[in-house]
Amino acid sequence: MSLLSAIMDLLLFNIGELATLSSGDVSKPLSGTEMSNREKLIMDPGYSILTSKGKIAKIGPEEELLEEFAPDMESGKSNLIEIIDVNGAALIPGLVDCHTHLLWSGDRSNEIRLRQNGLTYQDISNQGGGIAKTVNSTRNASRKELESIGNRNLSQSSHYGTTTIEAKSGYGLSVDSEIKILQATSSLNGIRQNVLSTWLGAHDFPKDKTSSEYMDELIHEQLPLIAENDLAKWIDVFCEPGWFNLEQTETLVKNAKGFGLKSRLHVDEFVDSGGLSLAAELGSCSADHVGFSNSDSRDKANKSGTMQVFLPGTPYVLGKDLGDGIKECLDNNWNFSLATDFNPNCQTLSLPFVGSLATHRIGIDPLTALVACTRNPASSLNAELENCVGSIHVGGPADFNILNSKLVDYWCQTPGSSPISKTFFSGSIVKS
Repeated sequence: MSLLSAIMDLLLFNIGELATLSSGDVSKPLSGTEMSNREKLIMDPGYSILTSKGKIAKIGPEEELLEEFAPDMESGKSNLIEIIDVNGAALIPGLVDCHTHLLWSGDRSNEIRLRQNGLTYQDISNQGGGIAKTVNSTRNASRKELESIGNRNLSQSSHYGTTTIEAKSGYGLSVDSEIKILQATSSLNGIRQNVLSTWLGAHDFPKDKTSSEYMDELIHEQLPLIAENDLAKWIDVFCEPGWFNLEQTETLVKNAKGFGLKSRLHVDEFVDSGGLSLAAELGSCSADHVGFSNSDSRDKANKSGTMQVFLPGTPYVLGKDLGDGIKECLDNNWNFSLATDFNPNCQTLSLPFVGSLATHRIGIDPLTALVACTRNPASSLNAELENCVGSIHVGGPADFNILNSKLVDYWCQTPGSSPISKTFFSGSIVKS
């Protein structure tokens, strides 16, 4: 891995299309046709970017920046500025993956045969597979082993251009194991990307406890320890029939609020159970999956500021239809994001692949898909970061990707391989 010191100022020139995505208030999401407005979101070739101390210091016409900061091009350096010729390639912001299950151990590759033989997600869980199987393996892994797994996964994520990632616990389902996962996650933050933790103790009910016993543990043991030790930014609940119901979900979220923790919820993945409507009522930062949510709930979520996060990789690996929710959001100017949902069943950390599903299978514009993988998910995470990520703007972090093309649309058109030439995180090259 090649690294450039974040202290060294960088000057990037000879840039192709530049997707700043910085129209308006960069801390807020875009919706509807705003997401595909090339005139406002993409700058034509001819601009340069200057970074300093890990942030973007200036964006301006190439000739002006070269004359001011790099008058001597032959040496490759001038006044402690590292000069990078982008060779006409396009630049996009660092990608933002707002829903992952980053740390877990074990192997559930056999479950595809079970699904092909007609078993449902619930059937597999009832037979000892699913979440419970991964929990057993993860509980037996040491913190050091989990950190190694996390480093390997983050390397893959960086390979595909992600510079900010949300990482859930949830494969411990006990006090000690959940804390172990979150401690391992915290140790990974800032090495090659921002890693933001979410406590998902309410992922399932462990087999050795009744639902009431585990709810008592979550509220009176796990939650206080998570909050007191600042191990997570949000809580999450798997709010689906057969797992945590609406009442249990509401109880957990309200208790978390008492500790100053906000929420991100798994809802309406299999059926419309009212999860998105509840998330909106509770003021959750995001409601994820939302494949079967109804239109009234989507409108309610948009008005409440709850980001709808679609995870098309999950229905893809489960052999299901990707649904009409994304198009419905676009048609109604409702905010939405895309994420990988990296987990034992959906083993991809490639947001470009998710973008490919959205463009090739659902038919949305590549620029729209890019906004849904950068600025929009960032809007639900930025409150926990020093600077707004998800766009390229002066004063923002120097997190961006150089593509293997002069065109921005290329970012999601290479399923199976990375479209990224170089990835910068806080002004350092983390993928080259």
